[in-house]
Amino acid sequence: MFRRTLLDGSTVAVVDDDASVREALRALLRSAGFRVKLFDSAEEFLRSGQASDVASLVLDVRMSGMSGLDLQEHLAASGAAIPIVFMTAHADATARARALAAGAVAFLEKPFSDDDLLDAIDRALGRP
Repeated sequence: MFRRTLLDGSTVAVVDDDASVREALRALLRSAGFRVKLFDSAEEFLRSGQASDVASLVLDVRMSGMSGLDLQEHLAASGAAIPIVFMTAHADATARARALAAGAVAFLEKPFSDDDLLDAIDRALGRP
């Protein structure tokens, strides 16, 4: 699985309202060499003021409060060009099309493999 060595310590933010998903992704991403910041909502991420500190965003589509798609739109409107990898437990062709049309790097359906997520983050960071 871990065929890559990521030594630059890029920071990836994970925004998901499910604590178990956040913790699982923290463990995976740290083991792959990333720094990880966790947020339980889009609003918490925005309030943190850390948008300029993250290299990529792993973002759930459906959350209570602001959705992941709405956060993507808000970030784009504010000029924050953060590469986004979306994840969802709810297959929705309209959401997928909206996310990708707005520039998302990937749209993964849960459950996804560790490699699929790490490959998507590599693409988000411009890595081969």
